[in-house]
Amino acid sequence: MVPPAKKFINNPNDVVIEFIEGLVETYPGLQYLDGLPEVKVILRSDVSAENYDKVAVISGGGSGHEPAQAGYVGEGMLTAAVCGDVFASPPVDSILAGIRAVTGPKGCLLVVTNYTGDRLNFGLAAEKAKTEGFKVETVIVGDDCAVPPPRGIAGRRGLAGTILVHKVAGAAAAAGLSLAEVAAEAQRASEMVGTMGVALSVCALPGQVTSDRLGPEKMELGLGVHGEPGAAVVDIQPVDVVVSHVLQQILSPETNYVPITRGNSVVLMVNGLGGTPLMELMIAAGKAVPKLQLEFGLAVDRVYTGSFMSSLDMAGFSISIMKADQSILERLDAPTKAPSWPVGTEGSRPPAKIPVPLPPFQSTKNKESPSRPQALSQQGRLLEAAIETAATVVINLKDSLNEWDGKVGDGDCGSTMCRGATAILEDMRNYYPLNDAAETVSEIGSSIRRVMGGTSGIIYSLLCKAAYAELKANGQSEITPKHWSETLKSSISAVSKYGGASAGYRTMLDALIPASKVLEEKLNAGADPISAFVQSAEAATAGAESTIQMPAQAGRSSYVSAEILASIPDPGAMAAAAWYSAAARAVKELSQGL
Repeated sequence: MVPPAKKFINNPNDVVIEFIEGLVETYPGLQYLDGLPEVKVILRSDVSAENYDKVAVISGGGSGHEPAQAGYVGEGMLTAAVCGDVFASPPVDSILAGIRAVTGPKGCLLVVTNYTGDRLNFGLAAEKAKTEGFKVETVIVGDDCAVPPPRGIAGRRGLAGTILVHKVAGAAAAAGLSLAEVAAEAQRASEMVGTMGVALSVCALPGQVTSDRLGPEKMELGLGVHGEPGAAVVDIQPVDVVVSHVLQQILSPETNYVPITRGNSVVLMVNGLGGTPLMELMIAAGKAVPKLQLEFGLAVDRVYTGSFMSSLDMAGFSISIMKADQSILERLDAPTKAPSWPVGTEGSRPPAKIPVPLPPFQSTKNKESPSRPQALSQQGRLLEAAIETAATVVINLKDSLNEWDGKVGDGDCGSTMCRGATAILEDMRNYYPLNDAAETVSEIGSSIRRVMGGTSGIIYSLLCKAAYAELKANGQSEITPKHWSETLKSSISAVSKYGGASAGYRTMLDALIPASKVLEEKLNAGADPISAFVQSAEAATAGAESTIQMPAQAGRSSYVSAEILASIPDPGAMAAAAWYSAAARAVKELSQGL
């Protein structure tokens, strides 16, 4: 028997009740009606029907779409939200209780997503409320652009565009408008927005087995927020392609889902469906904005990116586009205390990027750019061969380094080192001054700083900075083997000083320290420099391999159990041994041919 999906819950039947309890404990501006488990209504703690002098805006629906709708209760947005069970419309009595709790003399607007259950339950509740003397208007939101133009009575589904309608309606109500005026603004907003979703997986309901309907290499276009099948199942595509398809579907003049044409201003919402990292949502947003501007001729005035209406843990996102005139923008920018409305998004958009500032002592006019010599000296050819071979070995070692690092770290050592090695190769071919060893080492450091992040990047930057200082202090264009040895020793000292590691800490220094010691000893004993270099490389490899037996005392490996560490060498040490050994081999082979 297949077990249910893993979730941090107690009884699956209690998830909505416990969600409500946690929500009001988190946000002091919210309360709930004391009618659980039957009546599940979130409302503003500063509002009661007896003294509320504005139009109440109420929404709701099945739970599982958090933060919708309860997260949008707050001044300037919803006055109350009625929660059903997971993916089930709330019952009439709950909706009616919400109306009674917050509706004053100016009446209430019900904003309802276009699903049959929601329409029926909110519709009957509205009729009952009217018989009790309440003024009630209803706006149905159907912003789905994935399905063909509606046939029959079902119509288009209500999706994340509903959140923008909430904001417009809530701001209009907060401004003191009448019920008819608030309803008119909400209705107009609902007609201006279109949404389409895509997903890599369907969601798993609490206590139920996760469906594998899509399989590992498929994605679904236009599926609903309850996991219902969409318009098509296709092979997984790059997000650039996916975004283009979604925008084309929403803005297609053939279907005319939304009244948006070239030259219009729009609002963009990229909405996570619950299981999509914010990084991926931002990538989608970053691709959507220039496409809307360049391909569709639209001005993008506001961008909202995050999870606004989810589908439990579904891996996917939706895109909503709303036509935005000045009145719409004013409503979207109006203040609200709703906890889940994004902050910092109001106002006009400044340029997305500005120039990187230069140090005050440096200007682009007086700095002489490094350049690759037209003819290489013997030292230049040795440097070129060593750098090229070392960088190539690191690139080829990417997968192995990532595999080791995935077990003892964060899994990106190979990718990080590969980025640095690739940049070094490219920059060397373009402008490294290879006949000047000190300046070449400095440029290697610059290449690393530009592309390598994290701890590895700064450690190798320190290594290069210290090496440059030592080589520059020599003042000679030709660097002797002993000076290279002193340079390696100084670089190791700098890394140890600022990084805190030393021999036996299970780091890259466990490869470089033995190499430095052997190189120094052999050269002081009068050994052939090439032979000394090769023997020091062997010491580097032995030192890196010995990290299997070492307890970690630095870096992310220090959080990993000794049992796991005992089977994996330190990836940073293995990378250092690899490039050092490759450089030694290259120097040996080239020297034999000179």
